[in-house]
Amino acid sequence: MESIESNNGLSRRDLLKTTGTVAAASALAGIVLPKHVYAGETNTVNIALVGAGGRGTGAAENALSTKLGPVKLSAIADVFPDKLKSSYDSLKTKYNEMVDVPEERKFIGFEAYKQAMDSLKKGDVVILTTPPAFRWVQFKYAIERGLNVFMEKPVTVDGPSTRKMLELYEESMKKNLKVGVGLMCRHCESRGELFNRIQDGQLGELNLLRAYRVAGPTGNAFVNKRQGDISELAYQIRNFHGFLWASGGAFSDFLIHNIDECCWMKNAWPVEAKGFGGRHYRGEYIDQNFDQYTVEYTFADGAKLILEGRCMINCYNEFSSFCHGSKGSAVISQSGHAPSRARIFKGQRMVEDDVVWRCKDPEPNPYQLEWDHLMHAIRQDKPYNEVKRGAEASLVTSMGRMACHTGRIVKFDDMLNNEHEFAPNVDKLTMDGPAPILADANGKYPVPAPGIKTTREF
Repeated sequence: MESIESNNGLSRRDLLKTTGTVAAASALAGIVLPKHVYAGETNTVNIALVGAGGRGTGAAENALSTKLGPVKLSAIADVFPDKLKSSYDSLKTKYNEMVDVPEERKFIGFEAYKQAMDSLKKGDVVILTTPPAFRWVQFKYAIERGLNVFMEKPVTVDGPSTRKMLELYEESMKKNLKVGVGLMCRHCESRGELFNRIQDGQLGELNLLRAYRVAGPTGNAFVNKRQGDISELAYQIRNFHGFLWASGGAFSDFLIHNIDECCWMKNAWPVEAKGFGGRHYRGEYIDQNFDQYTVEYTFADGAKLILEGRCMINCYNEFSSFCHGSKGSAVISQSGHAPSRARIFKGQRMVEDDVVWRCKDPEPNPYQLEWDHLMHAIRQDKPYNEVKRGAEASLVTSMGRMACHTGRIVKFDDMLNNEHEFAPNVDKLTMDGPAPILADANGKYPVPAPGIKTTREF
């Protein structure tokens, strides 16, 4: 299987070599910036934010915090006026003159993404942080407009949308667009050094990886019945973590980071998955999520990745990833995405006395590093496109989710070629039109039934 070390034109070793001296981009302060990579007649890169929720606002903050030349937020788009206002107010307070978004460049509605991108020039950047179902639709328009892109993960939620995204990847490559995907752990310097050490054989042959994201209610994965006069579609978009068509559910949106960082360390994608899970005491919540998920991923060489996911109240919590090899073991991440606290142990006992390497402290913020790397590629006109890897990581995540939801073993190629598309008309949705799924007479939505519904997830 193809190496997954890098798909963006920069090798992981080259990237680390760069970021080791440019952690805060300080080493680039005196470089000559080629004028042809800029939008318009100045060297200011304008940015439009499409999807003004918490993650979108955070991505905009990172974009405005880069030190690789002038940037300006010039447009914001969302379907909800309150989200747009909240994001604008927060960003304007923190960045003031770097936020130049007058009322005429605040766009509301399903066509707002087009209006925001139309306000940019070729070579500018659009941030795509709407629910993942809309990713391919908006990426397609960004390519048509000749815009560089930062998009959040996951970038796909099923087989058909993955195939669409891979086709769009090829189109974006032909146009030499720079595209970042929000799997920021790939930009972590500490994880990068751990990866290099694993590839150099320090852990021997990797045969087992373990990942855990077990916590209480996260995001909007626990959804109450619709109240008031909000439209069905608006309600589902506001609660997108609860609906498989919109986000791949809690599984895809929350577990993808742990899956991706483990696959990175293995330097391969798994070839199949079998999974287990269920709804145990969901009460009156009407979302489509299970309470807990367990997946056994198998790689081509027989190595395993065991993934544990759970959203339950008052239970033991853990947020970490580990790997085990024939010569030792390692922490990939512990207690969240950042800092990683990566370290290597001489055996399988992960105790302090057996540590043989640990990452440097403090660790640069990977959320900022991913933007520094993207902007560096834009400024220097370097090949940089993370879409293929992001789509594959999203597909592998969906593969595990489908195994849990159907009770069947799901192979990589089966998931990629699966014909069930959650929202085939997502590009035609309107706020006052029908939603991709509807509630029953009791206000509840179809949920997965492993062993009963075996060819599709609900």
